[in-house]
Amino acid sequence: MHISEFQELMHRLYFHRDSQRGVEKTFEWLVEEVAELGEALKSGDRKALEDEFADVIAWLASLANITNVDLEGAALHKYNGKCPKCGQIPCQCPFLVGKP
Repeated sequence: MHISEFQELMHRLYFHRDSQRGVEKTFEWLVEEVAELGEALKSGDRKALEDEFADVIAWLASLANITNVDLEGAALHKYNGKCPKCGQIPCQCPFLVGKP
């Protein structure tokens, strides 16, 4: 499944609710799911980790849907086969502690 196909699935499943909830509240749900992913990373529970990764990508797709952003297109445009900052594969950007 491509990102665009997953985003379309989330649209079919949840757009009617997400659009009523609005951008701000949907973003809050995404942030909550990211926090739960953080807890799962600490727990070492593989099932919880997989579930939270799935929830984060689902809420991200939902937020993209209600803001009319093509998630796959945006990702491919920014990360067009190379690092968007240095233009290299693999990335040659200097490593800064605490920053990606």
